Parts: sequence; C-alpha cells; structure tokens
Amino acid sequence: MAETGRSRITKSTDIIAAFGIVGIIVMMVVPLPPSWLDILITLNIAGSVLILMLAVFTKDPLEFSVLPSLLLTMTLFRLSLNISTTRLVLLDAYAGEVIQQFGEFVIRGNPVVGFIVFSILVIVQFIVITKGAERVSEVAARFTLDAMPGKQMSIDADLNAGVITDQEARDRRKGIQQEADFYGAMDGASKFVKGDAIAAIIILFINIVGGLIIGVLTMGMPIMEALNVYTLLTIGDGLVSQIPSLLISTATGLVVTRAASDSNLGQDLAKQLFRLPKALYITATVLVALALLGLPKLPMFLLAIMAGGIGYYIQKTSVVMAEQESAAAIQSEVEETKKPENVMGMLNIDYMELEIGYALIPLVDTGQGGDLLDRIVLIRRQIAGELGFIVPVIRVRDNMNIQPNQYIIKIKGAEVATGELLADHYLSISSGLEDDSIAGIPTKEPAFGLDAKWINSSYREQAELSGYTVVDAPTVLATHITEVIKAHAQEIISRQDVKKLVDHAREQAPAVVEELIPDLLNLGQVQKVLSNLLQERVSIKDMVTILETLADYAVLTKDIDRLTEHVRQGLARQIVQPLLNQDKKLPVITLDPRIEQLILDNLKPSDYGNYVSLDPNIVNSLIKKITSEVEKALLNGHNPAILCAPVVRINLKRMTERQLPNIVILSYNELVQGIDVQALGMVGIE
Repeated sequence: MAETGRSRITKSTDIIAAFGIVGIIVMMVVPLPPSWLDILITLNIAGSVLILMLAVFTKDPLEFSVLPSLLLTMTLFRLSLNISTTRLVLLDAYAGEVIQQFGEFVIRGNPVVGFIVFSILVIVQFIVITKGAERVSEVAARFTLDAMPGKQMSIDADLNAGVITDQEARDRRKGIQQEADFYGAMDGASKFVKGDAIAAIIILFINIVGGLIIGVLTMGMPIMEALNVYTLLTIGDGLVSQIPSLLISTATGLVVTRAASDSNLGQDLAKQLFRLPKALYITATVLVALALLGLPKLPMFLLAIMAGGIGYYIQKTSVVMAEQESAAAIQSEVEETKKPENVMGMLNIDYMELEIGYALIPLVDTGQGGDLLDRIVLIRRQIAGELGFIVPVIRVRDNMNIQPNQYIIKIKGAEVATGELLADHYLSISSGLEDDSIAGIPTKEPAFGLDAKWINSSYREQAELSGYTVVDAPTVLATHITEVIKAHAQEIISRQDVKKLVDHAREQAPAVVEELIPDLLNLGQVQKVLSNLLQERVSIKDMVTILETLADYAVLTKDIDRLTEHVRQGLARQIVQPLLNQDKKLPVITLDPRIEQLILDNLKPSDYGNYVSLDPNIVNSLIKKITSEVEKALLNGHNPAILCAPVVRINLKRMTERQLPNIVILSYNELVQGIDVQALGMVGIE
C-alpha cells in the first residue's frame, strides 16, 4: 500500500511542480495575508536546509542532477517572497510574525546591528561562497568538456579489451554526457545565486527609503520612528531571505566541489582528516607549545588532549582492525577452499595468458611508466583490423617460478612461446653490417629469430646511425605477442567467437545467414572453415562474402577442405593483393605437373580429411627443391608464392607447413583478372 501511495504521488509531481511554479509567479502580483507569508517563509527555510543536507550526504554530483533547476526555482521563490513582504511592509508596516521575530530576536531590535549583520551575510555569500562556486562550476564545465574525448576513447578501449559489455559502455557514455550537461547547467545556475545576492542589497535600500517616505508622508510618523520601524522590518525581511540563500549557496559550493566517492562528505572527512595519528600527535604538540608560550592554557591544553586522545584511539583501532581483517581474510580463504563449487573455478582456462618474471613487472605497472597493457589493447585492435576477429582478453600475471627476465605466452593453458627481455635495455637488430664498437649482450629476436643484441640506452643513437633497428623491450614483447596470435589464430578462435561474427554479419546481410545456418552448415562447420583460413593468415574480416560463398557451395559438398578452397577463391583479390611487388606483378614459382599428378595419385581419404601418402624421401626432396627455388628468388629481390592446381593446393600446404610455414601457396583459381603473373621458376624432382 505504501509503495502504491508513493507511486501515485510520484506520478503527480509534474502537475504539482507546474502549479508550484505558476503560484510563485502569481505571488509577485497578488497580495498575500501575513499568516500565509509566515508559512511560505518557513517553507523556504526548511527547503534550504533540506537542499544543504542533500548536498552533504551526496556521494556523486550526478545524484543531485536536478540542482541547477532547483536553484532557479528557489531563487525565484525567494524573490517572490521579497516582493510580497515588501508590499506588506510598505502598506501595513507589518509582514508577519516570522519577520517580526527575526528582527527582534536575531538583532535584538537594533537596526544598526541588523544592518551590519545583513551586510556581512551578503558579503560572505556574494564574494566568498557564490563567487567561488561560480568559478568552480565554470572550470569544472570546461574541464569536463575537454576530457570527454579521452573518456570516450577509454571506454572504447575497455570495450575492445572485453573488460566491459556493450550495455556497460552505453551506460558509461550516458554518464559522461550527463556529467557534462550537469556542470554546464551549474555554470549557468550559479549566476542566479549571484544575482540573488545583488538583488537583496538593492531591495534593502529600496525598502528603507520607500518605508521612510511612506511612514513620514502617508502615515504621519516622526522621522526617527519611521526609520526605526521600517529599518527593523526591512532588516528582518533581508535576514529571513538571506539565510536560506546562504544555505543554498553553500549547498551549491559543496556539490560542485565534490568529487565522485563511495562515501558522503562526513565519512570522507572522518577518513581523510583522521587517517594519520602522527598528524594529530604533532597538532597536540603545537598546541601545548603555544600554551607554554603564553596563550590561554585551558583551551589549548583541552584541544591538545582531545587531538592526542583521538590519535591514540585511531592508532589502536587501526592495529586491531588490521589484525581482524587479516584473520577474517585467512578464515574466508579457508572457507572458500572448502566449498565444493570452487573446484569448478579451477577448471576455467584463459584463452591467452602472458606470464612475466618479476623483473618485467615495470612493463605493466602504470605507476612506473609501463604501457604494455595499453599496447595489448592496440594489438587486439590491430588483429581485429587485419584478420577480422576479436582476440580474447589476454591475462597478464607475474610468475615467481620463472627467470626474472623471462616471459611465457600461453594459449589455453599450454606454453606456445617464450623469451627473455632486459627491461632497461634496447634490442638492436642487425641489418647485416656489424659494428663492433657497440657493446651489447648477444641474443635472438624472439618473434622472428633474427640475430640481435641488447644494448644500453647510451648506445642507442650510435646503433641507429649504424643501420641497426633499435626497439625498446615493450615493443619487442608486443611484436612477439602479435606474431604468436597470427600464427595460432586458428587455435584461438572459438565457436562463441564465430557466433559473434555471424551475428554481426546478420546485421548487414540477414538473408545469407538465414539461408546458410543452420539449414546448410552449423556453427562448428563454419568455424572449421574460418580456422583453415586463419591458419594461412587469410583475413576473415569480409564475413558476408565468406558466408555467401559457403551458402553457394554447401549445397554441393560438406567437405571442409573443398569449402575452404571455394571461400579462398571468393577472397582471391584480398589474398593476392598483398603479394604483388612494386611493379604490381605477382611473382610465383610453379609446380611441375608430374608432381601435381603424383600428389593426386597418392591422396588417401580418412576421418580427418584427405592426406598424401608419399615416400618420406620424396617429400623431403620436394621440400628441399621448393626451399632452393624460393631462396633463389629472394636473392633476386622477389618474395614469391607457390602456384599449383586447385585440387593440389591445400594438400601441398599441409605437406610443407611444418618446414616452410611462411610460404604462401596459391591455386590457379585464385589468380583474379587483371593480375600479371611473373613466373620465376619451376619446382621439379626426379
């Protein structure tokens, strides 16, 4: 029932707010009886106190996002009350009990004291609080707008890294927009408070002068009596309006100077002011010293005892809490290990891991200037752009059981690559001409196995001038990670990844996805085709073309190898384009037709696809001949591909991929129109 009543009130708040604003405008024109003004003035004070309390207990400024509009409404409300009370003061020399009591109680009926107190309140509000809040709002709005692009990029990076979901990214972007709107609105709303303080001063003098004229000329009062009566009422009216205005100005300053926190203002003050007992001890010592130098001893000693006592209590409490937290953590860990469901957590395997020795921790510690985590985000973006799939999150953790400078790259828990880095050195890779004057530690570049050496930073410039390629340790590791991902992409891509890629393609071409899956092929078969492509570093970014090709040929065959070849033909231009030389020609080495026929004659079917059953000596001879022809071409400045018949291509690739993993093998069907082929030689064996 309570919730129902609350929801009804909530639904009616828009109507109540509309009538309230209209009522505030009407108050400026329609005279109100003093009893009504007493209620409205009390409501103004209560509302100001409520706003101040909300500002004190607010953790995040956006929790009080209605404050700019509320400032305008409360300022207008106070001005309406000023007009109504001014009307009654000038007409009847009486504006209700609240103003009368303020004049008699706060300033004890002394207009001079009241004028001084009122002036001090206005000065404090106008010069200190309002001006400061206005400046903070202006700077906060400017910096919030300037920081928006960086925050947006940070959200995109977290989204690409898989740290947050799409919904969380949308919520964060919405929060950034709301923050910018809030501080922009506060920058303008603070002008209302400033204008209110100026209006209060003007209204004060108008009321005093106008009351003096009306009292003397209209009511026949003596000048001193009229001055005393109207000044007292005007000062009381000014105090009644300025105290709520001061409260709201303070609330405005609290909100705009409040950074987002998990606690409210009181809790943050207690945590941060009393977090260091030694600071309280020093404060107590200074107070005692001042007392001994001649200042009043009672307050000094009293506050010194309080500061020392609080410091001692906090110190003892911190020790006890630390012991309790340690014991609770140990007990919680013991209890967690006893829970049977935690055994399942041990079965989880990260798709990719990077384990580093303790000497390489500075590479990932942002506090020490490490940017490896940011580089990993860029690597995942690069792979997405080149190969067309999103690499899972790469877990980085330290391992005390490996060498300090060693790192290990794992895929699905198994080690696939390792290397060693010197975090404070540079890796110089030789271009073929050695400079013996450059001292260094000989090593191998981990990604490509090139001869290199670690050099001190003092030799960096000399090494670059000598033709060495010089890179820092994070770049070496980032390059190795990139090459490992490219070399093992077929192992990394999962069925869930394929589901995401298919869903993304569905947004562009829903018809082809509906035609292909699940009627012609299931996700597992599509995954195998994509794995075959990635194994030869063929980008799967053009998913629509891949799925359309599969839909065309899946009605004819379900053989994964044949489907892969058809997809390669559909992506032929994309595959061939990077292989062209500067003359836009495709350098190739062809295969003797007798070798092709030999491979075809020895194809054997199996449950895992076709395989070539050839004498190992023949296979070794073929690989040596291919290697020899490729090396000749490389010496002549060409980077050739092997060209063969379509039915032979995938089988030849599987025969040679262990010894020659980086050689590209093309089929005749992948030679798209407009590409000039430059034959460099032919592979033939006896």
